[in-house]
Parts: sequence; C-alpha cells; structure tokens
Amino acid sequence: MRSTFKVLFYLKRDKQKANGTVPLFCRITVDGKEARFGMKCEVNPKYWDVEAGKATGRTADAVKTNALVENTKAAIYKVYRELQERDSYVTAEKIRNVFLGIEARQQTLLELFDSHNGERKLQIGINLSKSTFSKYCIVRRTVADFILHKYNLHDIPVKEVNLQFLGDLEVYLFANGWSKNTVVTMMKKFRHIIEIALNKEWIYRNPFKEFKLQWQKVDRGYLTQSELETMIDFRFEDNRQEQARDIFIFCAFTGLAYTDVKHLTNKHIQPSFDGKLWIRGKREKTGTEYNIPVLNIPKIILEKYRGKAKGDLALPVFDIVNYNILLKKVAQLCGIDKNVSSHLARHTFATQALTKGVSIESVSKMLGHTNINTTQIYARVTDKKVSHEMGAFAGSVKNLDMKLQYLTGQEEVTVESVLKSLKIAAGKASDVIWENLTAKVWNRLSNIEKQSFVSEVESREDKPKTFRDFYVFLMDYFLDSLENNSGSSVFAENESISEEIKLTV
Repeated sequence: MRSTFKVLFYLKRDKQKANGTVPLFCRITVDGKEARFGMKCEVNPKYWDVEAGKATGRTADAVKTNALVENTKAAIYKVYRELQERDSYVTAEKIRNVFLGIEARQQTLLELFDSHNGERKLQIGINLSKSTFSKYCIVRRTVADFILHKYNLHDIPVKEVNLQFLGDLEVYLFANGWSKNTVVTMMKKFRHIIEIALNKEWIYRNPFKEFKLQWQKVDRGYLTQSELETMIDFRFEDNRQEQARDIFIFCAFTGLAYTDVKHLTNKHIQPSFDGKLWIRGKREKTGTEYNIPVLNIPKIILEKYRGKAKGDLALPVFDIVNYNILLKKVAQLCGIDKNVSSHLARHTFATQALTKGVSIESVSKMLGHTNINTTQIYARVTDKKVSHEMGAFAGSVKNLDMKLQYLTGQEEVTVESVLKSLKIAAGKASDVIWENLTAKVWNRLSNIEKQSFVSEVESREDKPKTFRDFYVFLMDYFLDSLENNSGSSVFAENESISEEIKLTV
C-alpha cells in the first residue's frame, strides 16, 4: 500500500520579527504524521500566497524565496524516493533528518536486547521470576551466535530482521538440537523484543505477523499410583536419595512446582475454614494464587522434616541440578523406566487428580493456572478412567441391555446350569434351606434378569463357591435391582417379597 506524502511551506506567524517579517517553515507529512523544520528565511506576510505556498511579486527577495522553496521541495521528493527504494518504510521524521544531514544512527538488535534485559533484571523478585529473566538472556546469547554464524557480524540493525531472518534463525535453532516447543518458546521471547522496536517506531512492520509459531502437542509423562507406591515403599540407603524422593512425593500430592516448594515456608501452611491444613501462596512463575488442601501423605513429610530446613522454610529442597540427578537415581533404584524429573511430580498430581474425579476447575485452581486451557494438557484419558466411566455407563443402561437380550430370544437360563458352571453341587441336606430360598428368588426373575445375573457372576473374581454364597450373591443382585428399578414394571411385582428376603439376610 502506497503512503500519502505531502510537502507544505508556511509562515510561522507567532514568531514575527521586529521588522515585520515571519520565519518560513517546511512541513513534511507521511501517512498523517508530520515533521517540520525552519528554512532559515524570513518573509513579509504581505507578499506570501498561503494557497500557493510561495512568495508573490517580482522582487529580488521574492525570487530568492521561491527558488529556495522549489529547490527544497525537489530535494525532499528525491530523499523520499530514495528512502522508498532503500528501506521498507518511510516516515516524515526520517525524510527530514536525511535532508538536514542528521539521520539518526540505526538502532541495533543486540543493543535493544541488552537494554531490555537490563530493565528486566531490576524487576526480578518484583514482577518477574529469575528463571524468566534467564530465558531472555539465553535467547539474546543464541541470537548473537546466529548473527555471527550467518552474517559474520557482531550485531545488525533492528530493521534488518525480516521474515527471511526469522526463518533462518528457526532452522539454526533446530540444527543446534533445540526441541520444537523450546524453539517456539525462544521465538516468542524474541518476538517480544521486536514488538518493543515496533512500539519505539524503530521499525514499522512486524516480521512476526507472517511467521507462524505453533506448539507441538506432547504427551506429558506421569507416574501411576502403582509407581508412586513403589517409590514410597522403597528403603533407601542414601539419605539424600530418600530426601529427594520425599520432596518428589510431596509435590506429587500437592501439585507444587519445584520453585514453589523450594520457597515454601511454614507461613504458607495454615488451618482453613474446614479445620484442615491448606497451602496458600502465589506461584513464583506467574504470581497467580493457589490454594491446596494438605493430604495425609504431604502432612507426614512436613512433620518428618520439621525444623530441618533453613530459616522458616518448610522443606529442605536441593538445588534443581542436584535434585534432578538424585531423582534419576531414585527412579533407577525403584525400577521405574521413566524420565523422572522435578516437574513430573506436578504432572503426576494433575493427572491422578483428574483421573480420580477431581474437577478440572478445582485442579486448575490448585495448580495456580491462569487459564484452564493449560490444565487441559493434563486431562489425559487413562485406561483405568475409561474402564471406571464405562462401568458406570453400563450400569445406567442395564434395563436396555436386558431388553435387548430378551429380543434376541435366548433360551431360558436354569439355576442348575449356573450352579454347574460354578461347580457347586446341589442336593446336600445342609443346603436344603438355601436351595429353597434360591428357587424362590430365581423364579421371580425374568429370563432377561437371569442373563444379567449370570454375566455379573462370571465377571467377578471372587465367584461363589458354596450354595449359601450363591444365594447371598443372588439376593444382593435382586435387592440392588429392586432398588434401582423400583419404578419399572419388571420389579414392581417383586416388591412384596423384598421384606422377606431382607429378613432372611
């Protein structure tokens, strides 16, 4: 899109001299933004044509003034055309500075990085975490390495960062072993620097506007309940390994990130409205509040290390490097073939909580997430969760299931065939009372209900081994069905015997 460009000459009438003359000024306008400068020339207002923007008459002063105006206009138009060919953007201020010979020194990329990082360093502990500051330093260093590698330069003007530059930088990062999501994180930090240059009007086009940054979906690891139990049960000979295990387990049952548990103090742990201990604080990373009920396991760990940490800290936490090294050894000793690291505990907490029915809203609040979409990363669907929920679904459609079996016209199920499949002998004198009661209940069931009962018996691990056990199981099934289907026609007629069965039990 072409820019709008105008050059206008006018008198600065509020600066009138004692002899009645007024200074002549030039105004350059590009896309509605102006830049002005004095022409170092005075004109009598009587001899100035405002509409034409030039002096009137044929006097020597008028001729001299108009020549200056025309030469200046021609020179400014020439500068404008050269800047259009040379740069991707043109401003009124830039045209004026080039014309007057005072073009500003080009702002460079790494100088902007250094200025930004210097300002952010002062914000550490106020509204910025040390880890976030470190990431900007890493990006600055990496961009400097890229510039030296690609252009054999130690810095470049900010305006030279274009779409090609971004693409080459991304390839360079991948070539140096950075993962997809790490590259996206680094490029987002770099984008922030470019946006600063845009706000300062050092550039007028954001190259990131056409550069796509897209996260790669990853399956975040977690420990199963069985693996957690293995880790808890293991007896370590090394006290440091045991301590690392305890910190990990504490985080796995509270959801605290490494930096939050490292800075956790006893003041964060207070009784709440329910009379139980809660952990209340703000995340070091985002400043977002979190509120977490303290379960028995983390409570035991807190008691174990009471008074063993420095100052008012609740737990003695290793530095991150040693902590992760110890966790790798802990996993190896426990036979856990997973990449166990400090943050895996947080993933484990989120996954286990969601799997066991804690709402995603509650998990999000406990994790201190600013956006519930972040929590959804952990909302994995485990086989156990699928089995549990499908079991509940099967129970809710039991009547439909039985009706379908009835429609298929299956043969009548006899109690003798069921007892035979269970290897339970009938006809013993000691079982007469159980046989009579069984027959009484069995004859009240429809063939659909008998089929459903057989399915439940076959799915049980602790199958009945005696006639009495068989009767008790049959009676439980009957009562459960009677309670769940009290309004259905199938069981309405059986309500009259429910009390008798309950008394028998």
